[in-house]
Amino acid sequence: MPIADCRLRRADLKSALDRLYADFNYPDSAADPIHIVRRFRRDDDREAVGFVAAALAFGRVTSVLQSIERVLAVIGPQPAAYLRRFDPRRDGPAFRGIVHRWTRDEDIVALLWLMRQMIDRAGSIEGFFLDQHDRSARDVGGALDRFSTRAMALDLKAAYGRVPKRAGVCYFFPRPSAGSACKRLNLFLRWMVRRDALDLGVWRRVSPATLIVPLDTHVIRVGRCLRLTEYTTPGWRMARDITASLRDLDPDDPVKYDYALCHLGMMNACGFQRTQGDTQCPLRGVCRPRRRTGTARPR
Repeated sequence: MPIADCRLRRADLKSALDRLYADFNYPDSAADPIHIVRRFRRDDDREAVGFVAAALAFGRVTSVLQSIERVLAVIGPQPAAYLRRFDPRRDGPAFRGIVHRWTRDEDIVALLWLMRQMIDRAGSIEGFFLDQHDRSARDVGGALDRFSTRAMALDLKAAYGRVPKRAGVCYFFPRPSAGSACKRLNLFLRWMVRRDALDLGVWRRVSPATLIVPLDTHVIRVGRCLRLTEYTTPGWRMARDITASLRDLDPDDPVKYDYALCHLGMMNACGFQRTQGDTQCPLRGVCRPRRRTGTARPR
């Protein structure tokens, strides 16, 4: 594509995405776990609830919201204070029967116990994250890797008793170096680092410019439709590639578009590889839906 055409497409895409961002950037614009986190006013409570909510943010949104609410019903109205005194042997039985998809009640107890240990060691989850954060790094990939590795080195025996060979809590602490897109950790970082009508801006020592987009099926579909990535297989490389494309549009805050892109996909407005094409898409004209043609072969 000629340079002039590339610049024109970039300008058109930025204009369209900025409009989409503005359309979604207000409280209650769509059902989302962040609205549960926003109920809390204190920064330490928002950090605590945000980590739990992001950890459980997989599956259908209705199920996600229900699971978060069940956990919070046990934790109570002062989540940070609850975590600072949390004892898995004493408090763990209260979570019995709370499961979320393949996450068991003992995995939730283990998650809370790891959060307690992070706070004990560094004063906050932010402090634990920043202990080995290289502020000169282009993005948070290395910091996430070290964060998850260090979290998994904390005590688990108090939560599990006999620690399983592959403890369920490990699912909450993936690593970019293993190829994971780290969707839920990146979602938590977006909530904590960015500040607008939705994101909370609780953390002030990590730059929004270094964030990576939380990669889920909806962002993948819309990202491919907008040609934000050359990858077809989900993972860290795709997440970083989509973020790099968004950074071309907004170098200081590339992940600002995530909420809108995700919920555009959740609304099924994106017609990527669907017969509907771009007929329902607010980004019509800058997307490439690649309509399917012909009839499906019988199975």
